[in-house]
Amino acid sequence: MFRFVFLFIVIMSALEIGVFMWLGNLFSVWFVVLGIILTGILGALLAKQQGLETLGRAREHLEYGRFPTEEIFDGLAILIGAVLLFTPGFLTDTIGFILLFPLTRKPIKRWMKDIFRTMLNKGTITVFGRWR
Repeated sequence: MFRFVFLFIVIMSALEIGVFMWLGNLFSVWFVVLGIILTGILGALLAKQQGLETLGRAREHLEYGRFPTEEIFDGLAILIGAVLLFTPGFLTDTIGFILLFPLTRKPIKRWMKDIFRTMLNKGTITVFGRWR
């Protein structure tokens, strides 16, 4: 898993630099800087709104004695999306926005659940035990 994350970070960084250079040449450096700032601000506002909405739904589920499974995966996707939006870059921002919008978040949540289920079945993680 660490190798995948490391490779993702290195490749995404190189791609982001390429996009910065391409957009800087196509438009201007100020366009790129302003774009980074605007997507960061917009992403922070959207992440806050989605996070508070998800937290409210989780509290509602707990009040009725139900476990907030969907809300946990929503919260995880929102957290990852927010982190990606705070990272300067247009490719990471695109992925971050995809994770923040509920409609586009659904297939990713399904994928995250499948990975979690596979890890539970393989014994890679246990729910009430230690990580292996």
